[in-house]
Amino acid sequence: MSDAAIESLDQLKIELPSWGFADTGTRFGKFLQEGAAIDTADKFADAGKVNEVTACCPTVAVHVLWDFSESQTPKTVAEIATENGIRIGSINANLFQDQKYKLGSFGNPDAAIRQRALQHCLDCIQLGQDVDSAYFTLWFADGTNYPGQDSIRERKRRFQEGLRACHAKLSLEQIMLVEYKPFEPAFYHTDVADWGMSYLLCKDAGPQAKTLVDTGHHYMSQNIEQIVAWLLDEDMLGGFHFNDRRYADDDLTLGSIDPYQIFRIFCEIHAYANECGKYPDIAYMVDQSHNLKPKIEAMIQTVTTAQDLWLKAALVDRDALRGFQQAGAIVDAENALKSAFHTNVHPLLSEWRASKGIDADPLRAYRESGYGERIASERAKRRKALGIKSETAYA
Repeated sequence: MSDAAIESLDQLKIELPSWGFADTGTRFGKFLQEGAAIDTADKFADAGKVNEVTACCPTVAVHVLWDFSESQTPKTVAEIATENGIRIGSINANLFQDQKYKLGSFGNPDAAIRQRALQHCLDCIQLGQDVDSAYFTLWFADGTNYPGQDSIRERKRRFQEGLRACHAKLSLEQIMLVEYKPFEPAFYHTDVADWGMSYLLCKDAGPQAKTLVDTGHHYMSQNIEQIVAWLLDEDMLGGFHFNDRRYADDDLTLGSIDPYQIFRIFCEIHAYANECGKYPDIAYMVDQSHNLKPKIEAMIQTVTTAQDLWLKAALVDRDALRGFQQAGAIVDAENALKSAFHTNVHPLLSEWRASKGIDADPLRAYRESGYGERIASERAKRRKALGIKSETAYA
């Protein structure tokens, strides 16, 4: 069983977010880090370093408005990624920063603004084709703050129209991922508020549209592994955004609050593979921006935690578990999961990492490389030369 579990780690390719390496903040301001990425090249260099020490992060997600510019063609940006030992992964549209989207993008009551949002998405899809990206990812801030502000049903129909138009432009190799979120920034109703809404919109759009599950985008009592199980059974689980949360979309490192939940989610994926004889095609992606933890170290911590929990879930004795389930042996069935969860998998992870020619402890390898200190010094000088000033938080 341990050999198969180790081999299963090759299925867990984790995509890093470009925005997770740059300075970001809360609605009240930013806490800046000396080593934070200044531009796209920096982001790719940092992502490449994480891939170097973990051997499982070959792609980086990009936000179109943040990672591409008129001075750099998509091909040039892709070449920068290649120079850093990675590839461009998912293409993420930006439908929330433009002031015109105050009342929404696809759901906006103004047809001209909806068309602007759609054109942006069509441009993103074409860009993805230009750089051989497999995934086009959509998250919408759309919704309303007050009852009566807009028609909920009409907004649903506007979304259907926009997503159908996007799907029609996908290449045969592209998958459109539709993310959901229960609230923030819309506080009365959010247009794509849960997995069922995403599921229905994707079904309506076409066969290349799938639901994206962000592990932070749920209410506190929500059973995320049940959502995962249902989407797997419906062949509608397109991908994950990995993070953790104490209250809502906190962007915490994976497993920092509830590692057992992530383990249970992975259990459902392994159960699917055990039943079907193959692992599902899922995009495993990180969506985190850290203000306090060192950004690269936080990414390494999330990736290695994911590997740890994935491996534990792979060690569940499926035959025994099925027997306990059929016999109604509830205590034994639960203990089958807990036994795997409490297993020390560090020796197995070390064995896998040795096979990839990397250090058994990726975080240690990163720290000993001196990369963090080097980029902090170099980027501080560049900021000064570029005239980039620190921002002041406000209350």
